Amino acid sequence: MAKQLARHDIDDSLYIFLQDNSKKWYARFQLFGKWHCKSTKQTDKDEALAAARLLRMEWKIKAETGTLTKSKRFRDVAERCILAMEHELAHGGGKISYKDYIGALRRYHIPFFDRTYITSLDQDKLKEFDIWRIQKAGKVLNKSTLLTHNAALQMVFKEAVARQWMLPVQVPVLSNKGEQGARRAAFSEEEYEKVVETIEIMRDNSRKEKTRQIRELLLDYADVVVHTGIRPGTEMEELTWSDILMSRQGHQVIFKIKVRKGKTTKHTGTRTVVCKDEFVYPLMNLMERFPNRKPSDKIFVLADGTSTNELGKTFVSALEEADLKTSPDGPRTLYSLRHTYITWQLLTRTLRIDVLARQCGTSIAMIEQHYSHVVPSMFEEELSGVTFDKTEKKSSAKSRERKKQIQLKLSGRFNEWEAEAKRRGCI
Repeated sequence: MAKQLARHDIDDSLYIFLQDNSKKWYARFQLFGKWHCKSTKQTDKDEALAAARLLRMEWKIKAETGTLTKSKRFRDVAERCILAMEHELAHGGGKISYKDYIGALRRYHIPFFDRTYITSLDQDKLKEFDIWRIQKAGKVLNKSTLLTHNAALQMVFKEAVARQWMLPVQVPVLSNKGEQGARRAAFSEEEYEKVVETIEIMRDNSRKEKTRQIRELLLDYADVVVHTGIRPGTEMEELTWSDILMSRQGHQVIFKIKVRKGKTTKHTGTRTVVCKDEFVYPLMNLMERFPNRKPSDKIFVLADGTSTNELGKTFVSALEEADLKTSPDGPRTLYSLRHTYITWQLLTRTLRIDVLARQCGTSIAMIEQHYSHVVPSMFEEELSGVTFDKTEKKSSAKSRERKKQIQLKLSGRFNEWEAEAKRRGCI
């Protein structure tokens, strides 16, 4: 508890005092039988005396006009706000972005503002927070992250205004001056194969059964993301067996996935993703591990049906083991697999950007902003002034063998899977 160092009485209902935890004087005054305490924001005693008289006058006017609010500490308001968001998410409501808001509040806003009164958050305090946040993050956050942080803070202000703990005019203006979105780190085909081989070695060397299962699941999880472009996180983790669709067109077997929950589905509805041929490999692995699967069962779970939060950490460990954690476009994470899918699709020149945007549940502008560096490679023949004899781009031997095996297995198993899907209600 702070210790009072000095006190100066102005009259019976107003005095200023100094504490050992601050160089600024505080004013304590009585209005209509209740005592209130506010910082004068002044270190000079004479200036603090003048500020104290002004504070009491302002609060008296607010009380008489019915605009007086009883302020709350930031932490208390933020925790109430988080509780409300968690309640909505638990009952099928709210936004997917609420998870990001909660994370930002717990990691940045609450530790910094803590017991500061919500009505004391002015531009000076927000500037202090901006400096502290850069130091904590170790970098200047990009605009999209700052927008998320601002949205989280606005949720807290909205809660405070609704409960009359602050006035609308007291809500400060928030800044979003961050770095422009940078390139997205991805993998080349050779790099991805190295990552897969590393995870396989880690799986085979696991000492605990649960660790082995997590690494085994990660292999299939990564393969699905890199061959569909589905977002790691909610989009992947909410997939059920009934979301996988299978059809045949001539001699070709086509797999599709219905993405029902995720970042954009609340506004755009369910998105249908067409899978690349290589999707059949992780699919078969998962089918073999879960022979008693039901349509409503989630796909990416451990043997006992429980989910795990260790996939991201395990993937980063594999990247570090393979010496692929860093790249010219920044650090790689599990999300880099989605960026890899988009990059590979752009480089093959088989899809228009608008079709790719719909497939990935994003906008054309977002792809152009973050993947503009890929465009010159897409049109390198047209842009080049030198012509050589054309040769087909060679894929790796492992990739060619994989495609060959896929076609053989699909043609032999389609009828069996089709019959099983009708009986079971899912593939």
